[in-house]
Amino acid sequence: MPIQLNPTFRDALRAASRPLAGMWVCTASPLVAEICAGAGLDWLLIDMEHVPNGLERVLAQLHAVAAHQTTPVVRVPVNDTVIIKQVLDLGAQNLLVPMVSSADEAMAAVEAVRYPPRGRRGVGSALSRSARWNRVAGYLDDADEHVSLFVQVETTDAVAAAGEIAAVDGVDGVFVGPSDLAASMGLLGQQTHPDVVAAVLRAFEAVREAGKPVGVNAFDPATADAYLAAGAAFILVGADVTVLARESDALAARYVGDARPL
Repeated sequence: MPIQLNPTFRDALRAASRPLAGMWVCTASPLVAEICAGAGLDWLLIDMEHVPNGLERVLAQLHAVAAHQTTPVVRVPVNDTVIIKQVLDLGAQNLLVPMVSSADEAMAAVEAVRYPPRGRRGVGSALSRSARWNRVAGYLDDADEHVSLFVQVETTDAVAAAGEIAAVDGVDGVFVGPSDLAASMGLLGQQTHPDVVAAVLRAFEAVREAGKPVGVNAFDPATADAYLAAGAAFILVGADVTVLARESDALAARYVGDARPL
């Protein structure tokens, strides 16, 4: 029986009447992913760049999230054709590629998600979950409709090239990373420094002028609100690990305080 795949994150953004809010899933836990997916947020970022997430764990998290309305996006660890192929084949429909600093690097990511002759994605649809083992009718012909690609701008060079990156055919949106951007500006750990914020806003303007949606992460509510007012179409406003860390800190502060044994 033919199987119908879910709409992509690109489709969700096009249909949205407001910015889409999401959170990072960094625990590499299917159970935590399922809990977060049931919260009512628009999207989840399943991270492979800074998290001990292998293919099997990502697959389990995609399974856990599938029963919910939230859209999963997988951030691959690097702009690599083989890794991108593997993540697509395990059924991820939405990818975020980090550290893209030029139009050429963006084009390499596009080629990695497209089958020949338009790209370099290896063909294994009969063997993989991406096409549900050839149960998705016409998958090889229509694969581009089932995959959305977002790239991450997070260096000063990337900000300078943001418009060119966004204009690459096949890039569905650009996500700005203030943490690494701050580091590249010599302002490590100062994501809300005025110079960093100004650079983020320059990237926003360039991406929007290219006609693509732009997103950003901002865990501070005031900063998030400011970026939304500046035109962010999608945003990450928290992470499972930070929520757990801060809430457990609060419990310890209230019930243990300074009475902790030495």
